[in-house]
Amino acid sequence: MQNINRPIKSIFLVVFAVMMIVPLTSCAKKFTFLSSTVVPGADGYVKVKKDKNKNYIVKIEVSDLAEVERVQPTKTTYVVWMETDEGNAENLGQLKSSTSFLSKRHTASLETASSFKPVKVFITTENGTNVQYPGRQVVLTTEDFTVK
Repeated sequence: MQNINRPIKSIFLVVFAVMMIVPLTSCAKKFTFLSSTVVPGADGYVKVKKDKNKNYIVKIEVSDLAEVERVQPTKTTYVVWMETDEGNAENLGQLKSSTSFLSKRHTASLETASSFKPVKVFITTENGTNVQYPGRQVVLTTEDFTVK
């Protein structure tokens, strides 16, 4: 009888382990930024996932993003925008580039939530953070998410 229970216990443990791991793995979709002509060294990605309240969690990670003052024409800040499935541009917030203690590499990140479904994320240079519409200078952009 014990020999029969061992395979059952093993199967149960495997199923239990899989059930514990699956919720920990995110259903987030990852989209990389396209190469930039404004800041050629910059790269990064956007992760988008839905939370339990059906909001979209948008996480942006960028590396090697030059200080905004070095980008021509000179502006004061980077602003992250999200194009929604309704065709609107939503200001997600300011992106601050900084270096770490032991590295000269500039990195920046932003995480936010939105009730609107994102179809594209892009970063512009602006003269303030509370702008209502994106400026003309797009520093980084993703492809349209719905194309994939």
